[in-house]
Amino acid sequence: MIVDLLYGRNLLPVRFPEHAEVTVIRKRSLPKLPDEQGAIRRALNAPIGSPPFHELVKGRRSACILICDITRPVPNRLFLRPMIEGLIAGGISADKITVLVATGLHRPNVGAELEEVVGDRWVLSTVRVVNHMARVDADHVDLGRTASRGTPVKIDRRFVEADLRIATGLVEPHFMAGYSGGRKVVAPGIAHADTIRTLHSARFMEDQLTVQCNLTNNPLHEEQLEIVGMIGEIVGLNTVINEDRHLSYVSFGEIVQSHLAAVDFVRTSTEVPVPRRFKTIVTSAAGYPLDKTYYQTIKGMVTPLDILDQDGTLIIASACSEGMGSSEFCEAQRRLVEKGAGAFLESLTPKLLADVDEWQTEMQLKPMRKGRVAMYTEGLSDEERRMTGVALVASIEDAVHDSITRAGDNAIAVIPEGPYVVPHCTAPAHFER
Repeated sequence: MIVDLLYGRNLLPVRFPEHAEVTVIRKRSLPKLPDEQGAIRRALNAPIGSPPFHELVKGRRSACILICDITRPVPNRLFLRPMIEGLIAGGISADKITVLVATGLHRPNVGAELEEVVGDRWVLSTVRVVNHMARVDADHVDLGRTASRGTPVKIDRRFVEADLRIATGLVEPHFMAGYSGGRKVVAPGIAHADTIRTLHSARFMEDQLTVQCNLTNNPLHEEQLEIVGMIGEIVGLNTVINEDRHLSYVSFGEIVQSHLAAVDFVRTSTEVPVPRRFKTIVTSAAGYPLDKTYYQTIKGMVTPLDILDQDGTLIIASACSEGMGSSEFCEAQRRLVEKGAGAFLESLTPKLLADVDEWQTEMQLKPMRKGRVAMYTEGLSDEERRMTGVALVASIEDAVHDSITRAGDNAIAVIPEGPYVVPHCTAPAHFER
């Protein structure tokens, strides 16, 4: 049996042994909307919890539209131009419209990469398109602290001071915030480094409810909701795409309500019940653009954990075409490798402000605590491979053979789309074959 995994810009075929019992786990197929532009117009004209788009624009002097960075395949090319044309038709001058790339603490998107993110040269030539820079103090407005947990709230002033604030994004499972999009595009998307580092501290990350697909009592989600409430009126445009990256759903309206509508839609596709746990799981990091770095690859290690049996093996394929990620992340990985998992975690728990990007290393501890992690990649140097702290394999097929031999169990779960699919086990935690 051969199964194709998403890998870089292509597919990676993996041949499984004839004696293996392979369970392929995919999300429910979502159709492409027959008229994508028409669907966007209808969403703008019939919003959830807010006036229609053309009414929102009336009397406004400026607007700021948030878009996600290169790590999210958001179909910006479909909706940015009609939104901007609507803003201009409503009386807002083009020079008072800003498209702000919600980079969080990721690197800025420039040149050809920015063109790819925006997806429309007309937008780039008509309005100002800029990157959020989380470490530039002067770019942010200090709104105080959240009442619930005391998080410092500093948000990009170009968004806070705009008359009309619009957040756009892609709604998909997120391994910390439950689901991406909506409030997450604001915080951490355009938050100051202090806000981001607080939201990613061990206080939030080690909470058992800070997991994929969960919005109920998720402390990170709750804090994000409080932050957007402190800013004031925000509307959101939310998209869901299918496995071919075509638009399957779009909602528009008040940022919280419209986001929840998109979450309700995508849940039925991405949350997949599975009747058992497995000693061997083969997955991917979702291909381009998510698997450009090892930093993003860790998401694919965390999302299938509910179906990984204790002491099982999780095998992941990731192109890592841009290497590890930030220098800060590399430093965190070095500390993990040199100190060990226990000492690394112990160093995090007292901190109110996490070191930049060490939270991703912290998330890597979750699969390491449950079993063995092996990775296939063609994109890392020898030193970078050492920094991963996981087993690097030259062949997924060989890694599968070793795992089923070690486990004495021929059952294999395969998740071709990686973190875009969230399997959850319907059997008790002690379930055994």
